[in-house]
Amino acid sequence: MYTREESSSIRQEFWTIFGKYMSPVLSSGGLRVNWINYKTGIKDVHFRMDALAGSASISISMEHGDAGIRELFLEQFLELRLMLHESLQEEWDWQRDVLVNGKMVSRIVKELPETSVFNKEQWPELISFFKPRIVALDGFWEDAKYSFETLR
Repeated sequence: MYTREESSSIRQEFWTIFGKYMSPVLSSGGLRVNWINYKTGIKDVHFRMDALAGSASISISMEHGDAGIRELFLEQFLELRLMLHESLQEEWDWQRDVLVNGKMVSRIVKELPETSVFNKEQWPELISFFKPRIVALDGFWEDAKYSFETLR
């Protein structure tokens, strides 16, 4: 078991390494991008990557405090579902109004079970999980973001 400080340090080290690994990768629009803190440009719509003690996940997270607004975001993504899954080359799980870190969100998520950010031997597997998916999300978002203009 790690102390809070050790745990934080290990997670920070992983994300620093991942960030350095991804730094030469340009966005689909040819721009430099902070892959770890990807900006969608739409308030309350985030691309999240999480590496925990027992699993990892990447998600499109709709975090507006109003359930009706979250539902509008989710409906818009449902309209783009085929395009999203074609970009990702896989289907993700669609979750409506779930509690994540004490906050109600709707999200579209892909999980990698039985991995741990605290096992450095699994870091290559985690990086191989995150990289193609965040790059694919960026490619999807390059075209899809315009569909969300009215929800800004």
